[in-house]
Amino acid sequence: MISNQILQNTIDGLRAITKRDITVMDADGKILATTEEERLEEYNESVFDFVNSPAESMLIQGYQFFKIYDDQSVEYVVSVKGEDEDVYKVGKITSFQIQNLLVAYKERFDKDNFIKNLLLDNLLLVDIYNRAKKLHIENNVKRVVYLIETSSEKDANVMDVVRSLFPTKIKDFITAVDENNIILVKEVNEDASEENIEKIAKMILDTLNSEAMSKVYISLGTVVEDLKDVSKSYKEAKMALEVGKIFNSEKYIIHYSRLGIGRLIYQLPLPLCKMFIEEIFGDKSIEEFDEETLNTINKFFENSLNVSETSRQLYIHRNTLVYRLDKLQKNTGLDLRKFEDAITFKIALMVAKYMKFMDNAMY
Repeated sequence: MISNQILQNTIDGLRAITKRDITVMDADGKILATTEEERLEEYNESVFDFVNSPAESMLIQGYQFFKIYDDQSVEYVVSVKGEDEDVYKVGKITSFQIQNLLVAYKERFDKDNFIKNLLLDNLLLVDIYNRAKKLHIENNVKRVVYLIETSSEKDANVMDVVRSLFPTKIKDFITAVDENNIILVKEVNEDASEENIEKIAKMILDTLNSEAMSKVYISLGTVVEDLKDVSKSYKEAKMALEVGKIFNSEKYIIHYSRLGIGRLIYQLPLPLCKMFIEEIFGDKSIEEFDEETLNTINKFFENSLNVSETSRQLYIHRNTLVYRLDKLQKNTGLDLRKFEDAITFKIALMVAKYMKFMDNAMY
């Protein structure tokens, strides 16, 4: 359960203090970590006999051996080179240290499994509260889910960076339920504002961009006050991530509570979307509009249908913009200078984006 690197770091530190060579083996005698430069796996049979004996420690060929248990079965065997009394003390200290690591890692593993099952709605209500009590996880506190999507499949480096941002926050949980997303279940203060919650997202984004050199999107669910509702916040964050990437791909922090009209379009059935597009454009398609036309339309919307400001930002004459709008009206029957037509066209563009996203998701 404990990585070999952690075991190696532990005994290296103890070796520096005690000046004694230490080796950690599994119950079959296989060496997992050692401070000896030329330690050979020559005691497999002796270790096997020791593991199956009632003795807690044993002197074998110049080495003092000690057992480390997990649920009453031997998980590790520690050996310390030497036969004097100090060797016994070093062995007991090493065993105690690794035993504590084993307990800590096991507790963390249990909590991680619990949080994953909680997020995925794999637990009965009674199980949520019973297991939370055993794992010393509070129920009635405010929490929010941050969903962090990396640019590639789950990168251990990204996970390590996120963990480093909350090193002593024992009430926060960082896990993953698939290959692309990291999930932070964050406890927030009673008076935490939306602004403060967003600051945490921005801090994570800036850190990952600079340290992990990874392009990420971060979405947020709503704040929940009961442990059973954490899965609700997670589902909201998942929806926010998809909706944000469809309609606001230039934004890297997306709030479930700020999805706007994209929230409605995302939940429309595709046949209805197709019917709407055909009603607006007939046999034409959004793909038929050239880049210049689409850029003009988007800039016109950005400037609240202001012809003068749009022409200025596009570096074109006002009459050129009017000509483009007239041409668009002739092709679609919609005059974007009229509020109702502009709204219809804006929604049509968003529906077309959604349909394209769903088509791509199927393949």
